[in-house]
Amino acid sequence: MRTIDLRSDTVTRPTPAMRDAMARAEVGDDVFGEDPNVNALEAEAAARLGKEAALFVPSGTMANQIAIRVHTHHAEVVLAGESAHILRYEGGAASALAGVQIATIGRGGLFDADDVRAAIVQGSNVHLAPTTLLAVENTHNTSGGRVFPLDALEAATAVARDRGIATHLDGARLFNAAVATGVPAARWAASFDTVACCFSKGLGAPVGSVLAGSRTAIDRARRLRKLLGGGMRQAGILAAAARHALAHHVERLADDHANARRLAEGLQKLALPVDPWPETNMVMFRTTDALAFLRAAESRGVRMLPLDPGRFRAVTHLDVSAADVDEALGRLAELLHADPALSPVA
Repeated sequence: MRTIDLRSDTVTRPTPAMRDAMARAEVGDDVFGEDPNVNALEAEAAARLGKEAALFVPSGTMANQIAIRVHTHHAEVVLAGESAHILRYEGGAASALAGVQIATIGRGGLFDADDVRAAIVQGSNVHLAPTTLLAVENTHNTSGGRVFPLDALEAATAVARDRGIATHLDGARLFNAAVATGVPAARWAASFDTVACCFSKGLGAPVGSVLAGSRTAIDRARRLRKLLGGGMRQAGILAAAARHALAHHVERLADDHANARRLAEGLQKLALPVDPWPETNMVMFRTTDALAFLRAAESRGVRMLPLDPGRFRAVTHLDVSAADVDEALGRLAELLHADPALSPVA
């Protein structure tokens, strides 16, 4: 039985065409700035995101944590949405590496200008840590790949800018937001001093992210990448995969979004409540017993990720077709027939 892996879009494997691009990649020492594919990728990514410069880094976590270090000092506060990736899934790096605290605002990863205005701390009160950075995650992972509304995003970042606070966009899946809305990535990034994007999620590359911003910010980021051990040598093999992804895998994200809706419709028919309705490539649904459901699904070759008690995430991606979605739904129907109690509305 073939496994249908819906745990994350990070499980994708390089396509044959991507592997060919990697095999043919011209390389050099990137720490010396001599890798032609890395240099080309950084220029292409900066142009796509509307920024002066960009830096290729091994992971999205490193991109975010470098950005935090660029914009903050120890004992300062970063504002972020509820359950932000930089708080929940980056191993406590913000406190360990940058010495900052993260304060969450809003609900479900979204917030507005009033939330930002109310949370900012500035002034000379020595008891209070000052706010120096606003971070936005778009799309927002734990709320189901939700797209941060553009008008709310622009209003929130305007408050930060007016108060002299830096802004960072955790755009790990920014191209999902761009494809879902038709708003170009550069427009989403325009309100931010720095923006991070991943190539190893929906775009299907095996490794790598990019951090983009002003030349000054990226010069600082390059120094921090080295400090954190992220300087790579003949990284053009990886950059070639990322360049292929940018050229060939962005528009096809619409297929993942359509498959997520197809999956959501099928889960609803199986009495597995979906909430929220997918905007991009993530489907959140509920069961009664997450552990029992997980074991039953995996025994039938369907892999998904439990996020919270009774709540699952299923992610569509490059390696999941519409036929795979239908096959997964058929297998889930079998397990629910065997144990109807796993459905909350059985």
